[in-house]
Amino acid sequence: MEHFARLLDALTFTRSRNAKLRLIADYLCATPDPDRGWALAALTGTLDLKAVQPALLKALMAERLDATLFALSHDFVGDMAETISLLWPDAPGETPAPPALDEVVRQLSGLSRKDAPAVVAALLDRLDAPARYALIKLATGALRAGVSARLAKTGFAQGFGLDVEAVEEVWHGLSPPFEPLFQWAGGAAPQPTAGDVPVFRPFMLAGPLEDGATLDLADHAAEWKWDGIRVQLVHAGGQTRLFSRTGDDISGSFPDLMLDLPATLDGELLVRGEGQGAAGGVDASGSFNALQQRLGRKAPAPKLLAERPAFIRVYDLLSHAGEDLRPLPWAARRDRLEALLPALDPARFELSPLVEATSWDELAALRAQARDAAIEGLMLKRRDAPYMAGRKVGLWFKWKRDPLTADCVLMYAQRGHGRRSSLYSDFTFGCWSEDGQLLPVGKAYSGFTDAELAMLDKFVRAQTVQKFGPVREVEKSLVLEVAFDSIHASTRHKSGLAMRFPRIVRIRFDKPALEADTLVALLKLAT
Repeated sequence: MEHFARLLDALTFTRSRNAKLRLIADYLCATPDPDRGWALAALTGTLDLKAVQPALLKALMAERLDATLFALSHDFVGDMAETISLLWPDAPGETPAPPALDEVVRQLSGLSRKDAPAVVAALLDRLDAPARYALIKLATGALRAGVSARLAKTGFAQGFGLDVEAVEEVWHGLSPPFEPLFQWAGGAAPQPTAGDVPVFRPFMLAGPLEDGATLDLADHAAEWKWDGIRVQLVHAGGQTRLFSRTGDDISGSFPDLMLDLPATLDGELLVRGEGQGAAGGVDASGSFNALQQRLGRKAPAPKLLAERPAFIRVYDLLSHAGEDLRPLPWAARRDRLEALLPALDPARFELSPLVEATSWDELAALRAQARDAAIEGLMLKRRDAPYMAGRKVGLWFKWKRDPLTADCVLMYAQRGHGRRSSLYSDFTFGCWSEDGQLLPVGKAYSGFTDAELAMLDKFVRAQTVQKFGPVREVEKSLVLEVAFDSIHASTRHKSGLAMRFPRIVRIRFDKPALEADTLVALLKLAT
């Protein structure tokens, strides 16, 4: 456990991608099974413990430390796991040897509420401060080390001299602690196979089209970039599964798509309704805001299924009748897809139409109309490109519509996580209502430079007017220019609006707060 804690600490404070990869590779190559398998699961987000609630940890601390001291320390540090790991008192008497990561995982797996306090306290007693921090993050399901699942898999692949695409190919057919994966990596066993089960295959991704760049339309096909979520529908062994872009199985949320079909489809998950305009011969669909009503519901009610029926606007065909089509060029896959779609339920599957244009200027004019139809923009794909995992340079491009912007007033701030745990880096901002109230319209924690973050943190500390636990309310005087992809009417927010993908692009020290934008102005941008 202590070795894993040191790895987390090093990853958290290492910014270089290559350095992170070396740290992960060295750890996985030097650590025995099953500890390294549990570590890889933790780094890739596939270790689902969530055995411990924050309330339990606070109760344990209340037995060992003055409540006021703990509250003040927590407010200063900003992260509960870090606060507890530093303040946890040494156990009296001789301390047992620290547990291995495997022992920790096995004790926390299936832990009952009754046994949790004693088990967690005993583990914390056996660890030093860095390992206590790692334990708490694991136990609460809040592990953050600046490492994406893809980066962790790449580190594994580099450590064992494998191709990361080969690792991705078998990944979703395996489960922690991944012993078959490590046996293959060490040369002791052949590459694992998924078998006759529906497993996720890594998506092919697009890079942004550079400003001012143009492409030869004879070599590229254009299609709309719909505003839903990218999904993969897989059927094998009599089972159908729906996977999100990150490989999460979201089948339970969309039982209306669990149909028997002889193919693996790549497409955009949408719901029926209005909000996203018709284009290229397909009907209008519901907005992303409407789709959100279905996302995350493990057992959607029949009423919701009837009001928001789901469907897939299909982009690509990855396999058909047991044949892997990914090595084929896009044009050949498209032909096979167009031949297949008429045989599928038209209420559930639609072909995403191509965008026809005779010149780049004509295509640019069509893209400019995307916002009016609430479409995200265009995708441009080389006609001869095979379907390859990840973002391959020069094959697929996304040409998104320009973002919207608004001048908003900073209202609240909260400390971040990881290396930002001592800085106020999560910012809530608002705009003016007709009666002069400042109401929240969004929250952002990106878009600014490190220097700008330091300025924002300094402003929050100097201009705090009230505290609400970890949240600070500030004087309503600082204007932030916020960019966002779209904005929707929302009954869940007091302002009646909700931004999608907001990020701070500029601090407007030059602009008085009273001149920030109004809700009326934002409402005109809503889709």
